[in-house]
Amino acid sequence: MDIKDVILYAELTEKDMYLLDKYNKIIFIVNMSSTKKDIKEAVEKLFNVKVKKVNTLIDYKGRKKAYVTLEKEYKAQDILSKLGLI
Repeated sequence: MDIKDVILYAELTEKDMYLLDKYNKIIFIVNMSSTKKDIKEAVEKLFNVKVKKVNTLIDYKGRKKAYVTLEKEYKAQDILSKLGLI
């Protein structure tokens, strides 16, 4: 799968902002057929960061969410500011 097809968009709610500040996590809505490995590679290549962990779930709307935790030397806020979300 092409890395541009993996991540659809970043989600930003109050809960997401809490996770961003407290745990250095970013929440992405991703393609249903993408794996954790695909998501990790896509985030690392698109944003030039190191990913510590990826957790996924399918929400009640049928979307696949990826909770991406970054390594301590990288800031999740920097990625969202590059995307123009904060």
